[in-house]
Amino acid sequence: MNATLPERHRLDELFAAIDSKNTDAFLEFLSDDSTFRFGSAPAIHGRDAIRDVLNDFFASIATLQHTIGNVIVGGNTLICEGTVVYRRLDSREVSIPFVNVFEYAGQRIAEYKIYIDIGPLYAA
Repeated sequence: MNATLPERHRLDELFAAIDSKNTDAFLEFLSDDSTFRFGSAPAIHGRDAIRDVLNDFFASIATLQHTIGNVIVGGNTLICEGTVVYRRLDSREVSIPFVNVFEYAGQRIAEYKIYIDIGPLYAA
């Protein structure tokens, strides 16, 4: 996998699905037996379990918007860093840096790991 414009385009599509809270569109990027880990939470295995966790998370926030910075590709791994702005249900906005690591199996993500300190989102 090379760092090419089409890959960046697909990464933008992935984050557009997330930012629109479109779980089904997001799941299309994952392999059937994918693993998903968000921050320090336990890893979730399989699309159905990931769907449930994402829907619960999306219900806990009003909106989210990712801005992607650096993207690094090596072998079957893509790493991106950026910032996500969450708007909480109380309308307060929280901006948090993140790093995502994607391990690909073919054209789909087999392992999706999010490195983030989500604590500020839920702080009083």
